Amino acid sequence: MLALAPPAGAEGTGTILVFGDSLSAAYGIAEEDGWASLLQRRIVATGCGQRVVNASISGETTGGGLGRLPVTLEAHAPSIVIVELGGNDGLQGHPIAAMREDLAEMVRLAQRGGAAVILVGMKLPPNYGQRYTAAFEAAFTAVAGETGAVLVPFLLEGIDLETMLQDDGIHPTAGAQPILLENVWRELAPLLEAAGDGC
Repeated sequence: MLALAPPAGAEGTGTILVFGDSLSAAYGIAEEDGWASLLQRRIVATGCGQRVVNASISGETTGGGLGRLPVTLEAHAPSIVIVELGGNDGLQGHPIAAMREDLAEMVRLAQRGGAAVILVGMKLPPNYGQRYTAAFEAAFTAVAGETGAVLVPFLLEGIDLETMLQDDGIHPTAGAQPILLENVWRELAPLLEAAGDGC
């Protein structure tokens, strides 16, 4: 778990918890180049005092995330939680209904703790079949609609799949991380502004 604190002397006004998988854990690149680290630098540059805690784990599924979220919420008492999970469920062919319920319960847990929640959507390669990929993508929209979470429709929107993925064909390069940040920031910035955090 990586806590990315504001500079010394900055007054903290809350914690943003990034709770995801390898796409948020800076897999294959330096931690400081990952989008969560770029988020902290963006927040500092805009004059906010928020602290970013990156509790993302490579390989995490929604079931694993649900199991460890309560203790993570208790430890950090975040004001905003960014849930970026589900990709590994899809790649492993897990039942969509179970993934959807895990996501919904994570959102509800964070909300009951007083946090605003951003749910980050994902898409699967077409080789998983049209029915499964459509249901997978729709699950994120459905959970956001049911819970009132703010939805980032697709974390990798705008990524050039030919030039911005690592050799494994799955994980974005360091050069792609600013695009991931922008995709999240579009939905995060209004929450920070509404909370009066000076962002």
